[in-house]
Amino acid sequence: MELHTGNEIAGVALAGMDLMSRAQAGDGQAFRALTEPHRRELQLHCYRMLGSFQDAEDALQDSMLAAWRGLEGFDGRASLRTWLYRIATNRCLDALRASRRRPPKQWDIPGIEPPEPTGFGDIHWLEPYPDALLDGATTVSPGPEARYERVESLSLAFVTALQVLPPRQLAVLILRDVLGFHADEVADMLDTTVESVKSALKRARAGMQRQLPAIGLERRPESDPATHGSIVARFVSAYEAADIDALVVLFTDDVFLSMPPMPLEYRGRDSVAGFFAFVFGLTQGFQLVPTRANGQPAFGVYLHTPNGIQGVGFFVLTLVGDRIGALVRFEDTVLPAFGLPPLLAPGEL
Repeated sequence: MELHTGNEIAGVALAGMDLMSRAQAGDGQAFRALTEPHRRELQLHCYRMLGSFQDAEDALQDSMLAAWRGLEGFDGRASLRTWLYRIATNRCLDALRASRRRPPKQWDIPGIEPPEPTGFGDIHWLEPYPDALLDGATTVSPGPEARYERVESLSLAFVTALQVLPPRQLAVLILRDVLGFHADEVADMLDTTVESVKSALKRARAGMQRQLPAIGLERRPESDPATHGSIVARFVSAYEAADIDALVVLFTDDVFLSMPPMPLEYRGRDSVAGFFAFVFGLTQGFQLVPTRANGQPAFGVYLHTPNGIQGVGFFVLTLVGDRIGALVRFEDTVLPAFGLPPLLAPGEL
C-alpha cells in the first residue's frame, strides 16, 4: 500500500483549495479540472433518472452550466461531488416534467400491419447506455446504505422500472439505494425533510417490487459466463439465418419483447416468435454487430440492401440462466452512441 506523508496530503488539499479559488474567480480551466472527474458518474446518474441517453447528455450539459454559474455560492458545507449531484438531480427533475409528455412513435410502414401485440408499453422514451462510457463512471464506491449492485442498477429492466415511478420517488430511490447517500444528504439535495425522504423511499421501493415483475423482468441473475458466449453466438447465427426454430429454442417461456419509441410489446414465446416470423417474412439478409449496453449483450442490426449494408436497428438482450428472457429493440438512431456507422462496408465488423 502506498503511504503518503503529512506534507503530501496537505499539498493535495491546498492544490484543491487553489483550484476552487481560481474557479470561483472565473477560471474555466480550473473549473474543468474540478468537475471533470465527476462527469461520467453524473452522466450515468442523469441516465438512470431520465432513461434516455440523449436526454442524460442534455441534462449533464445543463447541470455543468448551472454549476459554473453558481460556483461562487459553493460554500464547502457539502463536498463538491454532493453539490454537483444536487444540481444534476434537480435538472433531471425539471427535464422529467417535459420528457414524459412526448408521444410514442406509431408503426410507420404503410400497408403493412404488425402482429397483434400482447400489450402497449408506457416507457417509450427509453434508450440504451453504452458500456464503453462506464470507465470512470464509478470512481467513488456507493455508500454503505446502497442496496443495488452496479450491474443490476444499470440493466434495462431496472432503468425501465425506475421510469414508472413518480419523479421525486425516482430521485430518492437512486440517491439512497443506488448511490448510498444518507437520508439527510438527500433531504438537502431536494430541499425537503428527512421524514419526507424516508416516506418517498418506502413508496419507491414498493413501486419497484411491483414494476420489475410487471414488465417480465424481476430481479433474476444473468446467465453465468460459461453459457453466456454460447447463447449470444446462437442468437446471432439464428437471427442472421432468419431461422425461427433456432431462435425460439433460445427464449424463456415468458420472453418479453419491447421496441421503444414504439409502444408495441410482445410477451411469451409464441407471441415473440410470431413477431420475428413477421419481420423475416418482410425481409432477410440481416447482419448483427456485437457491442455492450447497460451491462448486457447488444448488437447493431444491419440489413443487406442494394445500396449497401444499412443500419436498421439495435438489440439489447437480457439473459436468464441459459435462455434469453427479454429483448429490447431500438431504432438505428442509437447506433452513433455506440460508435457504429450508418453503413457497413462489405466484410466490415
